[in-house]
Amino acid sequence: MYDRWYAGELLARLSRPYVHLLFGARQTGKSTLLNGLIPEDALRFNLADPQERSRHLARPGEFAQACRNLPVNQKGQFVFVDEAQSVPAIFDAVQALHDADKTRWRFVLCGSSARKLRLTGANLLPGRSLVHHLYPLTLAEHPTKESRSPHATSPLPFPWRGGTAPKHPFPAWDLLPRLAYGALPGIVTAEDQDRQGLLKAYAFVHLEEEIRREALVKDWGAFVRFLQLAAAESGQILNYANISQEAGISQPTVKNYYQLLEDMFVGIRVPAYAKSPRKNLLSTPKFLFFDLGVRHAAAGLTPSIETVKANPGPVFEQWVGIELWQRLQYLGTGKLHHQRTRDGAEVDFIIEHGGSLTPIEVKWTENPTVNDARHLLTFLEEKKQVAKQGYVICRCPRPLQLHDRITALPWFCL
Repeated sequence: MYDRWYAGELLARLSRPYVHLLFGARQTGKSTLLNGLIPEDALRFNLADPQERSRHLARPGEFAQACRNLPVNQKGQFVFVDEAQSVPAIFDAVQALHDADKTRWRFVLCGSSARKLRLTGANLLPGRSLVHHLYPLTLAEHPTKESRSPHATSPLPFPWRGGTAPKHPFPAWDLLPRLAYGALPGIVTAEDQDRQGLLKAYAFVHLEEEIRREALVKDWGAFVRFLQLAAAESGQILNYANISQEAGISQPTVKNYYQLLEDMFVGIRVPAYAKSPRKNLLSTPKFLFFDLGVRHAAAGLTPSIETVKANPGPVFEQWVGIELWQRLQYLGTGKLHHQRTRDGAEVDFIIEHGGSLTPIEVKWTENPTVNDARHLLTFLEEKKQVAKQGYVICRCPRPLQLHDRITALPWFCL
């Protein structure tokens, strides 16, 4: 069993007398993590199973009755519901049971889509629940083959719980496999020859099943066209008009589909940072796919090192953005932004955390220079009160001081 960084944090929170909701994209390891944390005698409902899902949709009272039939446990009896969003009535039953006796049951519900819950007005148990999220593997869980410099200072240090890294991390990879295959746990641990097929199945089988199951899209053909275009444009500033024209669907539909990807936790929106004296800033967000391997497959590309080598810079930039965004989500505080002017001057990412701003430039180079940081220096000068240090994330072998306010960091020191 490999260690997930969030396991210790989640285990500590599960002891608190609330209903626990764990959300995340499919195949991020939610069920595996929870099954490893909750007791073996927990009552389990797997609503990903069509037969079990249909039974509870037809007989919604069966869930509450099964919970009431459990023996009384002084520590609280765990009840685990997988893919809970498939039967929204489950949330009402959980509320009624929890309100009747807050100590008899420990409800843990997980799901891979918030769309249906929101559209149906499902009860998300306000005031009774703690919401958690699980993402693909971070750099901390999925280490590198390179040695991290003891002198490196990350722009966003990973918040180690207990002060130590995972004792049993996932297999170590260098950079190119990460950019080619992403960081889903099942892909990282799969055999080399199976990864491409698994990622293609995820993009076109799992996503289709999820969307069809929840009746989220009426025109599947239009959505497939959109998905391929959106994946190909991942990492770029959103251009609704362009996607609309190429996919042959209206701009409101395009916006709705992008929101769908976010609701299914497979899309990340990075807003523009607009608090600047400059008047020529773009206000449009960037959009990233949550995992590079899935992104390649959804774009109709072969997830492979050869695909990455054809144009590595943009893929590398997306990897950095995904890693920083996930860390901020786990921290539970802070935001990730980007900034671009109408004449093309750009800061790839801006970390807003702890009352300070940290601009990030991403370069596919082994020999960074201060010229690579010119936009960072402009940003630091404009925001000198809250932005003290900038970073160039690249492939240099060790940290380099490019300027008294700019450090170049190897990717494995991020």
